[in-house]
Amino acid sequence: MKKYEEEQYRFEDIRDKIYPWVRKEFGDISEKDSPVVSFIKDLRIIFVIKRGEDVFEVLKDDMLPPDCDVEALYYASCENLVRDVEFVIANTWYGGFAMLADGWHEASSLCFKHIWQVCVDKLKDDLVIMAPTKETVVFAPASQKKIVEKMTEHGKQAYAQAKDVDKISNELMLFSKDRKELTAYEEG
Repeated sequence: MKKYEEEQYRFEDIRDKIYPWVRKEFGDISEKDSPVVSFIKDLRIIFVIKRGEDVFEVLKDDMLPPDCDVEALYYASCENLVRDVEFVIANTWYGGFAMLADGWHEASSLCFKHIWQVCVDKLKDDLVIMAPTKETVVFAPASQKKIVEKMTEHGKQAYAQAKDVDKISNELMLFSKDRKELTAYEEG
């Protein structure tokens, strides 16, 4: 029996429990045996199956039927996230903003162009975004350099204090109000 034929991995039974996680490092997860989607620079999206309240299992290739389309899996996992996780924007002490969710999926907010589009529309500015850990996503209007500096300091501290398994990146990203896309941040 193939793993994807086992009851606990039947795709029709787990499809609505699969979520995307943004990661840079994979720890003991191998890109060779897990479906991975390239994201921005060296960030990748892996998939997890929610097994309990705070229990997630990394989805492996052998858990998926051979005809599974990874792009379709990505879109389905994002739909699950929208259905099950509420994203809230909060103010930070230094004048920037933070994305709040459930402590597991904050970094997954990077997958949602519409969230960032609402923010640029409200702020009427490009956004500089940082996701130092799985539960920390901070952002600030790009034209407010002092706030971006404080946000970057905050993000680097969060990254330094996080457990390796929770770390995402010290890199900055930019959501452009004109291009309406998330890219690597290029200062200048």
